Amino acid sequence: MMAAVDIMALVLTWPVRVLAVLMPTLLAAFLVVIANLPVSFTGGLLPAPALALAAIYFWAMARPSLMPPFIVLSIGLLEDLLSGGPPGLWASGFIAAYVLVDRQRKNFAGLNGSGTLIAFAGAMLVAAATAYVLATVVYMRWAPLPPLLLESITTIAFYPLVARPMVWVNRRIGRSLPSGV
Repeated sequence: MMAAVDIMALVLTWPVRVLAVLMPTLLAAFLVVIANLPVSFTGGLLPAPALALAAIYFWAMARPSLMPPFIVLSIGLLEDLLSGGPPGLWASGFIAAYVLVDRQRKNFAGLNGSGTLIAFAGAMLVAAATAYVLATVVYMRWAPLPPLLLESITTIAFYPLVARPMVWVNRRIGRSLPSGV
């Protein structure tokens, strides 16, 4: 009799758990779409930030099991597809930043406030440098540096705005997932 109750509870909570597991990926994909909308609040003065990198950084720190490398690669390819860049440009940058976060998670975990922003700036620097080198190789000439620097600055400036809702989502996800996830 008890096993039937456990099975029923599992069946009823299954959709919530699936949504909880998919939430980081869905949020990162949503941020890619938002960042690549043909709307500019600055009148084209500043390039669109790489908002998806903020999501990748946050989830790689908070719940790395919910943001595995193949998801990061997929988000990067979606960014490349929607931004019109060569396929693999931002995908490689996102993977490079993910590797940095994965290797430095213990060091970054203790940071708060401006330390978190500096750590994210380091991840953005790695992603931007990777994208810059690849763009230089693909186009066989030096890529223009100022647009990439401006994109990096706007991405870093937007990180706190993107991280706040993700903290809230992370707390909600924590209630619906088993402790190991």
